Amino acid sequence: MQAKGSNSGSSARSFADRAAESALVSAQRLTVATWNVNGLRARVERVGAWLDAFAPDVVLLQETKCNPEQVPVGLFEPRGYAWCADGAGGRNGVLIASRVGLEPSVDRLAPSTAPMAEVDLLAEPRFISATCAGLRVASIYAPHGREVDSPYWHEKLRWYAALRDWSAVRLAAAEPLIIGGDFNVAPTDDDVWDPAALAGGTHVSEQERAAFAALTSLGLADAAVAVSAADERAPYTWWDYRNGAFHRGWGMRIDQILVDPRAGRLVASNVDREGRKGPSPSDHAALQATIERSTAMASAT
Repeated sequence: MQAKGSNSGSSARSFADRAAESALVSAQRLTVATWNVNGLRARVERVGAWLDAFAPDVVLLQETKCNPEQVPVGLFEPRGYAWCADGAGGRNGVLIASRVGLEPSVDRLAPSTAPMAEVDLLAEPRFISATCAGLRVASIYAPHGREVDSPYWHEKLRWYAALRDWSAVRLAAAEPLIIGGDFNVAPTDDDVWDPAALAGGTHVSEQERAAFAALTSLGLADAAVAVSAADERAPYTWWDYRNGAFHRGWGMRIDQILVDPRAGRLVASNVDREGRKGPSPSDHAALQATIERSTAMASAT
């Protein structure tokens, strides 16, 4: 794991510090965004334009597909963001960027059982956490699972168990917790375009949904659901590149932001569908949640 813009004496670092201080003075609302970019270096212009348009306070990225040393220079620091990242070349990779302060953590997900697959997915760069504005935030990229009942599917459940254990420990700590990322689970049938077409596959199995529910049962609120009206579905965040899925509305809601109530009151959530359009998009759209923090909450953290 590597951090940038948080412990150096560079002018970019100074700019990030000033931006963080200014934001913390005025911001009683905090915006957290998550986006599986499916290759950060391939989408530098898209990510930069998105940062300029939405200016989220805390950014959680997944599938960066680059080492920390390969994170594009000039993407974050000139915009006032400090950042930390973990990655291993052309696969996986997670990143946190913040313009409200950032203290990287060395936390790792700790397995309670031995891996069942050829590769220990808990050893891959799929999890990173940091403290931002007094909140512990985590950017996560859950394993896909490949096929139900395959070794990699069982490894996905093992990964989820480790995430739940870590979350339970963090929720017992003083810092409020926010977890965002690509969870690779559609929590309910309302979160897929056609439950019958997907029955028997990964992302929708009873066991995977139970693993996701084990996180929300700790008291974490699924932001998109929490702010949706009772008679409306939370919006999809992923569409396959194939078969015109995006234009046909064949999507899934597999990216989520889970919020500890101690972090503040959820007031808004939205998905940037426009970012899924145009040439060479990610197959995911960015999800954003806005939290209203009282003066007491801000001062306590």
